[in-house]
Amino acid sequence: MAKPGGTGPVGPFPATVADDDEAHDEYDRMRRRLLWKMPSGLYVVGSTDGALRRNGMTLNWATQISFDPKWIGIGVEATALTHELIDASGVFSLCLIDRDDRAIVRKFTKPVDVDLEAQTLNGFPYVERATGAPILTQSVAYLDCEVRERVVAGNHTFFIGEVVDCAFLKDEDTEVLRMEDTRMSYGG
Repeated sequence: MAKPGGTGPVGPFPATVADDDEAHDEYDRMRRRLLWKMPSGLYVVGSTDGALRRNGMTLNWATQISFDPKWIGIGVEATALTHELIDASGVFSLCLIDRDDRAIVRKFTKPVDVDLEAQTLNGFPYVERATGAPILTQSVAYLDCEVRERVVAGNHTFFIGEVVDCAFLKDEDTEVLRMEDTRMSYGG
């Protein structure tokens, strides 16, 4: 497991890895590189507290988990503002981003400047649909979701949401952004 204080390699380690810090560190670095190779999308998740607060956050842990009902899951770090807002309101939106708009996701990795009157997040216009969670208007498409379950997954919560509204905002054939389209990496 992790060294005291939460630093260093994280186990468990297979029996083939020597039981010393150097071997654990080498294995941990290799494991992170491998996890970074897993293909994943890159999205902006919209959140609200159901009142005056709004946020947008770059997210890559998202997947459909049920066909009937239509449920998707997103993993959000427990310390993130987005986590706080989704936990308070029980709603979120997932915005699919145009591959040509890859610079947008970098704008949502840091605290977001919200203008409620102009309805912008970091200067990007948004709308609200069924749940009230912000949806970037230049998204290719969006899924507007109500949380049905929460699963604590290590230092993240996996919010499972039912799709209550969705639409394409651009041509359905528009290529959507993936992690490998950027120099970003997350996970491991």
